[in-house]
Amino acid sequence: MRNLLEIQEQLLPDLMDTLKRRYSILYQIKLSGMVGRRTLASLLSMTERVLRAETDLLKAQGLIEIETLGMRISALGISLLEDLEPVMNELFGLVELEEKIRQAYGLRKVVIIPGDSESSPEVKRELGRAGARTLLSFVENGDTIAVTGGSTLAEVAEQMPALPNGESLTDTWFVPARGGLGESMEIQANTIASKMAKRVGAEYRLLHVPDLLSEDAYQSLVQDQHIQEIVDVIRRCRVIIHGIGDAMEMARRRKLDDSSIQGLQADGAIAESFGYYFSEDGEVVHKMLTLGLRLEDIMRTETIIGIAGGQGKGKAIHAVLRFGHENILVTDEAAALEIEKEIDADI
Repeated sequence: MRNLLEIQEQLLPDLMDTLKRRYSILYQIKLSGMVGRRTLASLLSMTERVLRAETDLLKAQGLIEIETLGMRISALGISLLEDLEPVMNELFGLVELEEKIRQAYGLRKVVIIPGDSESSPEVKRELGRAGARTLLSFVENGDTIAVTGGSTLAEVAEQMPALPNGESLTDTWFVPARGGLGESMEIQANTIASKMAKRVGAEYRLLHVPDLLSEDAYQSLVQDQHIQEIVDVIRRCRVIIHGIGDAMEMARRRKLDDSSIQGLQADGAIAESFGYYFSEDGEVVHKMLTLGLRLEDIMRTETIIGIAGGQGKGKAIHAVLRFGHENILVTDEAAALEIEKEIDADI
């Protein structure tokens, strides 16, 4: 595939440029849902005159529909984008970047989607869709899947497709990886685990405890038989899918006091995942007292899928990957380019 693309690039550079341009137009229309020509031209840094000619062609081919309110992609257009995705990832260099990141951290698989999910809700939906697709490709009936909270994981749950032909994962369990942060219910691990389970016909169990516990509360809850039964199920999971956060942002979300935040900064914490804070070198510099997955559970879990995107998350993702226990990464182009800078800086 790569050799063929390179040959075409040399012999037919104009054709490849046209393909890239039309794919980008179609992809952006898909992301936008419904978009006007002027807005689309601005998003693509393209003149309206050039865009008009291209969208007229796409309409003639049945790939988009043009209405009074704007343009939307057709079912045929969506199908074409899906068919073109592997080819276009090659053309835009994403396949090469996926392989570079995969090799740098010894990962099983890396998936990169175009764009920046930090600045575009549409790209974040695509990131969620890629995460859902990746998760289902590794899940087997009978698995227990532990899920963390956060807005990206909530998007994964939202984009989780129903299984084809009425299939379901009836012997599979979705569980929260830990307790809740006391934020919006939609981004709580309990809510996300239950939504994922319902989408694929699986079972779920919930953990109704706060994420951050005092020593007294922890000792009390850990002796509760019902809580311990659920925690035991969580710690036997075969698959984990989790988000990756900026250390200071997560400290604020947990409402840590100023002295604790200053302590994290002094320890060089730049990333957070599973309630653990990581330095740039991937070392655990702080852990929260929480029920759910422990570090030793994570280290023996068969499949761990990290999902996070946005330019600002690049360093945090790098730190967690340096920890060395991820198997699969799903991210976006903006974060991947920042990760690449970290890789190059280490050489």
